[in-house]
Amino acid sequence: MGEARVDYRVEGGIARLVLNQPARLNALSFDMWSALPDLVARAIADDEVRVICIEGAGERAFCAGADISQFGEKRSDAEGADVYERAVRAGLAALSSGPKPTLARIRGICYGGGLALALSCDLRMAADDARFCIPAAKLGLGYAYPNIDFMVRRIGLGASADILYSARTFDAQEALRLGVATHVFPLAQFEAESAAYLARMAAHAPLTLKAMALAFREIAKPEAQRDPKLANEAVAACFASEDYAEGRRAFAEKRAPSFKGR
Repeated sequence: MGEARVDYRVEGGIARLVLNQPARLNALSFDMWSALPDLVARAIADDEVRVICIEGAGERAFCAGADISQFGEKRSDAEGADVYERAVRAGLAALSSGPKPTLARIRGICYGGGLALALSCDLRMAADDARFCIPAAKLGLGYAYPNIDFMVRRIGLGASADILYSARTFDAQEALRLGVATHVFPLAQFEAESAAYLARMAAHAPLTLKAMALAFREIAKPEAQRDPKLANEAVAACFASEDYAEGRRAFAEKRAPSFKGR
């Protein structure tokens, strides 16, 4: 059935993390969850990378969730479940807490942990064939408090309760209404439209994107835990940068700017 893995490549300033287990609809194995933090850290450390994009291999699925075939081995008791949940939380946190914008490209199935992974990204682009569900209530799984807390802060209590209590499957247009998707494109146009959007993001000033990402990370926290110092310092770095001067020149000269990230 092939090795379950997360592939990594960089193209045009975009780091692509590809969930690659198409025979199981890109279900996330324990090793795939565990690989995510290091791959995201690699993208953050690479000055060429301006945007991090996560997607699924093939055309049938973004991600069908955690690989249930491993649950007998990895989550058979409370201790094993705790180890597994820590790997899941680390993978989700890697995407939701870093200083670079993150985006999920979603085709087909986006279930369970796959939906949690998508919600960890700043933006979620879906083709109109996408289908969403968190089936924990159908499986008897305990859905971890940190994951529910993050979900509520991302899309609100009502939408989260609906998705979790009902365990129902919903389509891309409803995902857009609920805030689960930020963009929906017709399937025939999805590749071109999502690629154009990513390229537009990657062409922007890296220091500005960083400052924005850091601000979003703080705003996503409970108010009592926020510390805007890093975001404010990043804003100051924008105004002191060569890119800011280049942006002003390009605007005056009516041309596209060439940003260097310094």
